[in-house]
Order: sequence, then C-alpha cells, then structure tokens
Amino acid sequence: MSQETLRTRIALVTGANKGIGYEIARALLADGAIVILGCRDPLKGSAAARQLSGSGAAVSIELDVTRYSTLETAAQYLENAYGRLDILVNNAGISVEPRLPPSQADLDRIREVYETNVFGVIAVIKTMLPLLLRSHAGRIVNMSSGLGSLSLASDPAAPWSKFGLLGYNTSKTALNGITVQFANELKHTPIKINAACPGYVATDLNGHSGYRPPADGARIAVALANLSSDGASGGLFNDEGRLPW
Repeated sequence: MSQETLRTRIALVTGANKGIGYEIARALLADGAIVILGCRDPLKGSAAARQLSGSGAAVSIELDVTRYSTLETAAQYLENAYGRLDILVNNAGISVEPRLPPSQADLDRIREVYETNVFGVIAVIKTMLPLLLRSHAGRIVNMSSGLGSLSLASDPAAPWSKFGLLGYNTSKTALNGITVQFANELKHTPIKINAACPGYVATDLNGHSGYRPPADGARIAVALANLSSDGASGGLFNDEGRLPW
C-alpha cells in the first residue's frame, strides 16, 4: 500500500450508480477521496465508475445490501486493497408501495422495504465496522428522510404528515433509531454516525417528482462525511441543521 493511499480517505457509498448516491460519490471524489461505488448491478456500477473517472479514483464493486455474501466480499476487497474504511454512506434505499392509508398497506411490500432500508443498513454497518474502527476519523452517514421524523409526521399542518407510505416512512424512523443506537455504542471511538435528510429530491424512487436536484440532496451527506472531530454524532440533519426525531 502506497504512502499516498495511507493519507487518502477511503469511502464506500451504497447505491451509488445513480441519483443522490452518484452525486455523493462525485463530491467525495472532488474532495480527494478514493470512492468505492457499491452497486447491485455490476454493469451499471462499472458504467458509473467510468463516468466518474475524470473526477478522481472511483471503483465499482457488486454490493446488494439484501445479499449478505456480497457485503462480505466487499469487506474483503477493502481489507485487501486498503486495510481500512474512512467513510461509509448508507445510501441504498427503496420504496415500492403506492400512497395508501396504513390500513390498506401491503405487508409483503413493507417487508421488502425493510429488508433494504433497515436490515440492509444494519448488515452493512456490522460488516464494515471493523474496517471503520481502523480509521483515525471514521464517519458513517445513513440517508434518512424528514418523513421518518415522528415530530414532523405527527404535525397535521406539516407536509410530512400528508405522505401515506407506511413502509418507507417507518423504515426511515427505524433507521433514525439505528443511528442513535450505533452512536451510543461508538461514542468512545473516533467514529461519528449521523442520519441525513436530503430533502425532496428528484430520483427514480419518487418518479422524479422532487423539486431538488440530486447534487443538492448530496450536500448534507458530504458535510456529515467530512465532520471534524468536534462534530455531532447521533443526530438527524438537513442543510439547515438538526431536525427533530
């Protein structure tokens, strides 16, 4: 391993071949990091890495957060190539349900959402944590949503209460809780873990109905990935600051 690699931050971004994940990868590359794009589809991941090659050192690996064997393979790759991980961005997420009242929600679709948005994130963190603990300043960013804030969703006058997506919304609430639990465990380590709310971004997940471009949605994640040693841990943040749970 070269001295340059030892000085350069190593970042893994899941779901990085498009949308917000792609823009997070682009921004981290611009900051000088080596960025590994974790993508379910190897062909799409390789194409994204080629597109980003002019921005810095981008590498694509197959990583499906619901297929735990790919997580182990990815961790082994990081171990062999770099010996550590400095930044983990859990960006991969899905929403596969129509807007319906909770009483009409499809339980199978809710389970599918939880497999990726909740259990997948836990699995990625657990698998990558030994590598993150080797970093002098490990950072974990979980891509959440204001829709997962109980305070915002319980305000009948707020727009967040109007989005009836039982699986997606509660999966982000669970993700916020996961963020707090890991922050509590890791409070005596250099690792900081936070949840990021990118806002209503135009992506495939919402049929590109969002009003913010993916590059804008990526900003808060990149800021949390670049937190200084005196930065917060265990919070939910958007561009304007901390959001209520």
